[in-house]
Amino acid sequence: MKDKFLNVGFSHLETLVSVEEVEKLRIAYDALLNDKERTAHLRSDLSGGETKRDTVEKITQIMRPGTIAPELLESIAYRKALSWAKDLLGDDMELDFDMLINKAPFTDTPTPWHQDAAYWIKMPDKRSVSCWIALDDVYEDNGCMWFVPREGDMEIRAHKALPNGGALYCDLATADKAVAVPLRPGGCTFHDGFTLHFSKGNSTQGQRRALILNFRPNKMIALEREQGIDHTGDRKVRQKKRS
Repeated sequence: MKDKFLNVGFSHLETLVSVEEVEKLRIAYDALLNDKERTAHLRSDLSGGETKRDTVEKITQIMRPGTIAPELLESIAYRKALSWAKDLLGDDMELDFDMLINKAPFTDTPTPWHQDAAYWIKMPDKRSVSCWIALDDVYEDNGCMWFVPREGDMEIRAHKALPNGGALYCDLATADKAVAVPLRPGGCTFHDGFTLHFSKGNSTQGQRRALILNFRPNKMIALEREQGIDHTGDRKVRQKKRS
């Protein structure tokens, strides 16, 4: 798994945490998802919506959920994901930020192709790994992850933003090399900041709940914080040229 991650920019585990642990995570997750008042300053709709006042969130993103539900930070999932991050990229890896992304039933709205590094400031140490944890069965029809294998380059493509604070996206001429990664609850994917990825919309009757943990070297986290980056501000393109 480590070799695949280092060579193509992504990999996955069939099981990161048990079904029992998933049930605990779902309780905290659903409480945050349903509490629009307490999460208002961290919450947005990645779909962009028709207006900022849209009442139906198609792709709910809540940044830094651990800051208002600290029990998440103490969970087995966070500890295991950190252990894997250290194994993949070194002992100086630490949690930079967490987030949850939910695709509501029958919203059928894709998360467009993008690279996470486009959201981040330029850093001299480019190591990063995002652990995307499935809290439901995820598959093509409800929005499992798709990745394009990275072929050695660390180039950031030109990105634009969807309206009303929606997700960043980039043009992809062809996705014929893209790989879908369906998961059972408790499984996870790992990808780096330069790996192109997307997910289809949720066309099913259930939620598609995902918890995402992003890790990078502790010195780079300190650099971000010195520049005022704590991953709670406005979504925008921060890197526009080759890294």
